[in-house]
Amino acid sequence: MTEIIRNSFLTLLLAVFSFAAAAADEPPTKTLTIRDQKLQVELATTPETRALGLMNRFSLRTDHGMLFVFETPQPLAFYMKNTYVPLSIAFVDSRGKILNIEDMRPLDESTHWSKGLARYAIEMRQGWFAGKGIGPGDMVEGLP
Repeated sequence: MTEIIRNSFLTLLLAVFSFAAAAADEPPTKTLTIRDQKLQVELATTPETRALGLMNRFSLRTDHGMLFVFETPQPLAFYMKNTYVPLSIAFVDSRGKILNIEDMRPLDESTHWSKGLARYAIEMRQGWFAGKGIGPGDMVEGLP
């Protein structure tokens, strides 16, 4: 009986540690709002997470994307190396105002620039912003 209890305890410990390790691999997320539309974004706040972005993914859940956060406002440029999902990117200034939105094709390494100094970039499935009636001049609420 003691052996059964010990094995059950070890199995439980292994499950807890596996869950904790999986949770540690999950990127932090945040809910943003644009024109009463909620979106859930993964945060890319370090040079490493910004460089990886949404590379090597083949799908995005509805109303989910990625928020790239930079320390200071600057001209931002993005491309789609190793990115398989068609995306739209909104460049956002430090006040939360959308400067411009660009559509990007999978695996296309053409550069897409912000039209002004941006502190944030939001990548969503292509057409998400247009489908919600969101465009330049709209404000993003909930930015870090």
